[in-house]
Amino acid sequence: MKKLGETIGKFVVKHRILIVIASILLCIPSLFGYINTDINYDILVYLPEDIDTMKGQDILAEDFDMGSFAMCVVENMSSKDILDLEEKYKDIEGVVKVVSANDMIGTTIPKEMLPSDVTKQFKKGNSELMLVTFKDSTVAIDAITHMREITSDKVVRIGGMSASTLDTSIVADSEIITYVIVAVILVLIVLMASLDSYVVPFLLLGNIGLAILYNMGSNIFLGQISYITKAIAAVLQLGVTTDFSIFLYHKYEQAKLKVKTNDEAMTLAIGDTLVSIAGSSLTTIAGFLALCTMQLTLGSDIGIVMAKGVFIGVLSTVTIFPAFLLVFDKLVFKTKHKPIIPSFNVVKNFVVKHYKIILLVALVIAYPAYYGNAHVKSYYNLTKDLPQDLKSCVANSELSDEFDLVASQVILVNKDIKENDLNKMVNEIENVESVNLVLSPSELSNLAIPDEMIPDDVKGIFESDRYKMIFVNSTEEIATNKLNKVIDKIDHIIKKYDKNAIMAGEGPCMKDLVNIADEDFKNVSIASIGIIFIIMLFVLKSVSLPVLLVSGIELAIFINMAISYYTGDVLPFVASIVIGTIQLGATIDYAILLTTKYLENRKNGIDKIKAMDNAISNSAGSIFVSGMSFFAATFGVGMISKLNMIGSLCNLMSRGALISMFIVICVIPAILLVFDKVIIHTSIGFKQLKNNVKGEC
Repeated sequence: MKKLGETIGKFVVKHRILIVIASILLCIPSLFGYINTDINYDILVYLPEDIDTMKGQDILAEDFDMGSFAMCVVENMSSKDILDLEEKYKDIEGVVKVVSANDMIGTTIPKEMLPSDVTKQFKKGNSELMLVTFKDSTVAIDAITHMREITSDKVVRIGGMSASTLDTSIVADSEIITYVIVAVILVLIVLMASLDSYVVPFLLLGNIGLAILYNMGSNIFLGQISYITKAIAAVLQLGVTTDFSIFLYHKYEQAKLKVKTNDEAMTLAIGDTLVSIAGSSLTTIAGFLALCTMQLTLGSDIGIVMAKGVFIGVLSTVTIFPAFLLVFDKLVFKTKHKPIIPSFNVVKNFVVKHYKIILLVALVIAYPAYYGNAHVKSYYNLTKDLPQDLKSCVANSELSDEFDLVASQVILVNKDIKENDLNKMVNEIENVESVNLVLSPSELSNLAIPDEMIPDDVKGIFESDRYKMIFVNSTEEIATNKLNKVIDKIDHIIKKYDKNAIMAGEGPCMKDLVNIADEDFKNVSIASIGIIFIIMLFVLKSVSLPVLLVSGIELAIFINMAISYYTGDVLPFVASIVIGTIQLGATIDYAILLTTKYLENRKNGIDKIKAMDNAISNSAGSIFVSGMSFFAATFGVGMISKLNMIGSLCNLMSRGALISMFIVICVIPAILLVFDKVIIHTSIGFKQLKNNVKGEC
């Protein structure tokens, strides 16, 4: 690896100008890729394709042209005006059907002739409901945008999942640039204080900025990414790869003292850096790739993008950043200053003196931390994530408060089901607690309206060549245990009459999301620990160290999550699943750095107390800068984001960076000192020490 690094170093030294020019030119295709990468704002799309609810969604799209739908609240409009508005909506690309109660009678029959079952559900005071269906969820966003342009929100309010998705995209897109600016400013402050040149932080951030752009641009080959990935990828890549560049700069400065020319120094620095960051970057990449084990493919979305980002970050660290340093070397030298990094002497002295007490305290804290981590609450209703003054949130509130339309389910049964069985099924569903609306093909015939008066658009909503559709509404909130029990009862009923019946819609999809997320949480945790454990076996050449170091970082993760439990915070489900893997993969490097220094000292025959004293002295500063950079990159985003999903993730990551930093500097040394004998006897390279450890305390 070192020879490869030195070969790369010689190439970089020789072609520094070419590399700088090429790095800038690569921005053009990267920018093109970034702009043209599709962004998905619908989390439900990431559910596994083979579950019944997703099969149901496909049937709705293929058989009923109902890939998505919106419920509109129309106020103070006459029947004629509503029908005119329907025609305008139908002209919008992507809109399939537009239906209201007025379609059943047109403008010639008074609404009073409609049965009360219809009017009480579709008309409240001066407000009426209108159903709009879309070909698929992708075109729905553009269609709703045009619908809003046609009518003001004072006349028509558009609710439903697609409208919420549109508002999510608006908020996310409006904030993304702010995220990056805030993260860069805060990281720049950290680097200005911790590095010994005022120019190097700009070169370093320029290098990482290019790596981020390359990563985001290359996402075009993935087809699309989620809005969550787009929002956090840049700041997360900034946070976890900054220390690579810092490490190279320090190696370069150290090499200058050993050789005569800057070119020689850079060649050595790149070789040493590649050896050092190969292992740490591998654990970080592995941590992100562990997210690919999730059934919810959002994990693969985040994992692949971030693993790719770390890999690109390593490449840019040993190519672009060295070229920048060599080209701007004179400017770097002219702007030298004394770095401002806190002294860790007090901490170091306390740790090596009281390491047994520190470990005991850590063990005492471990149980409440574990308990809090296991019991932290999560929410799955993603519409609650949005600022409640958005148009879709206002509309959804009105649908809930005025029309009791809270959780919608769609039931698909075989078209050949007997009419008598269909009626029995509907009657049973109507008797399920909290169900306040059931619309089915049989209901149309019960409205006492002649069949020829019912428009084809209305008939087509409930029946296709293969299926009959039943629309069910419950007053229970989406993604709650109460609604999930209602869905289970309804599912039991429909299976009695049609064993192949399928439930789809937002309610059942969210129920599946809850169940899958619970499994994903366990699977991802096991996968990330297992993968990183195996990598550390080879990197550290020890059986015991992976167990000890992973245990230390897991304690940091438990503390991080437990804080949310004891403060009463309810986290978005995605945060609960991915934060442990991200924190483990991103901060295990800190523990590896300190441990490597300690092992080097022990192999050189230094007793364990002095070895740890020296290890903390040589690594605490680097750990502090890395941890603070990770904290700075995510803290600001967590504070300013209007999307709770993004804010919660970044708050957890920033807090986790600080907790991991504290654990590595204070608790990991205690673990290493207490288990020193075990480490020596279970690690490669300690033959001479094995006979000498008996006399050590």
